[in-house]
Amino acid sequence: MGSVFKSEKRKKRMKQLGKTQFGTKKGQKETFKPGEVGKMRINLLVVTDDGDYAGHLSEYISEHHADMMNVNICSTPECLQELLPVQKFDAALLEPYMIKYVDLHAIHLPLLLWTDEESYAEAPEELKGIRKYQRISSIVASVVEQYAAVSTAGRGVDSEKAHITAVWSPTGGVGKTIVALAYAEKMASAGKQVLYLNLETFSSIPAFFADTGKSISRVFDLLEYKEGNVKMLIRGIQKQDSGAGVMYFCSPDNFDDMNILSSENIALLLDACAGVSEELVIDMSCVCDERAWKIFELTNKVFLVTDATTLAHTKLSQFVSQNNVFERIKEKTVLIANKGESAAKSPVEMVISLPYVHTTDAIEVYKTLADNRFEVHK
Repeated sequence: MGSVFKSEKRKKRMKQLGKTQFGTKKGQKETFKPGEVGKMRINLLVVTDDGDYAGHLSEYISEHHADMMNVNICSTPECLQELLPVQKFDAALLEPYMIKYVDLHAIHLPLLLWTDEESYAEAPEELKGIRKYQRISSIVASVVEQYAAVSTAGRGVDSEKAHITAVWSPTGGVGKTIVALAYAEKMASAGKQVLYLNLETFSSIPAFFADTGKSISRVFDLLEYKEGNVKMLIRGIQKQDSGAGVMYFCSPDNFDDMNILSSENIALLLDACAGVSEELVIDMSCVCDERAWKIFELTNKVFLVTDATTLAHTKLSQFVSQNNVFERIKEKTVLIANKGESAAKSPVEMVISLPYVHTTDAIEVYKTLADNRFEVHK
């Protein structure tokens, strides 16, 4: 029942994103083409006579989001008449009183720039909106999210993919997430653009990062319904930890969102994430199912985490001896002997030993481990 109920909530979310495509002719339907976008920029038109607002908006986007958006400002009907016939716009933020001067079908995603004080009698009922007075970063995220939901048009493909490291263990409590975060921070400190992807059934994100922003569930929606531009949405909603410099996603709206993902969804998600980063670190759930195998298959390296406990040794031994997955990934697997484990009887040649950190502060533990060299020894 949980999955069915959640699917209905997902459909509602997709509807709220505004699937009306003013820039698409009636009868046409865009097809889902994962991975074709690369580093495209949204050509955004802002239509307002509020010069201070427009200037502040343009300056902020140019300074903080120039890799994602190009901003044009129009303040008069005459400006629109000159600009629209000669330039195409992906999205537009429109003051209500300027809508009558705009051919909405000439813009792929027209959005109403609304406030509580203004009347919207002239705005088409199906026109979606964005609140005018809010944090500009939130405006940018909303534009990207809504545009990603209605667009799949590619403007070039990323020829380079990230190096992908999956962090997994058959045993909970051995420090898998701590290891994943420590390695991610280590790579970020080395100058890599690192994306930490948490795919645990119950997300650890709130324990380590600020969890306020667009949820990764928005990405799952596009994957499930095979609509929209996944890479663009990822670039728009990923957040950066101010301390570590690691990119991450806010946790799912509901744990069921993660459970609904298919192996195909997982493959598309990894492809999209690998297209927007240099190092992708995947923090996996402890289960070993079809989705886990798909992740193992697509990664360059697998960190197999264990510690000195009898439980960890027992489950690791079962995985190695009874599961045919291990033989398929053995050559790219690195055993992470965590919490001071000696790893004297490692099932693989490559081993990284990490010390026991004497503190109950999980953040301090992973930051301490990030200072280690992660050197492989045999």
